[in-house]
Amino acid sequence: MPEPISWSDFEKIDIRVGTIIRAEVFAEVRNPAYKLLIDFGEALGVKKSSAQITKLYQPEELLHKQVIAVVNFPVKQIANFFSECLVLGVLGAAKDVTLLTPDKPVKNGQKIS
Repeated sequence: MPEPISWSDFEKIDIRVGTIIRAEVFAEVRNPAYKLLIDFGEALGVKKSSAQITKLYQPEELLHKQVIAVVNFPVKQIANFFSECLVLGVLGAAKDVTLLTPDKPVKNGQKIS
């Protein structure tokens, strides 16, 4: 079991809702992934992310999908790409990832609490 965190630890994590506005195959990586552009609204703008979600999703079905992401991790270089946020999902037994999404449309950039 993971070590418990404090409420103040949780408050440091900035989790927001955004809408995918572009999704393309990330050909330069060893493990199949997509390059995503995600709109987080006026406050945060558009951020890039690399996501290993190719088992369950095609790029065209990701367009306009709202997702949940951590937006305050440091930028991470993956091959020739700089990922600026971490899209959240549920890791299945077959190492497939199901994206976390709001069940109703919400405004981009809204904070998860």
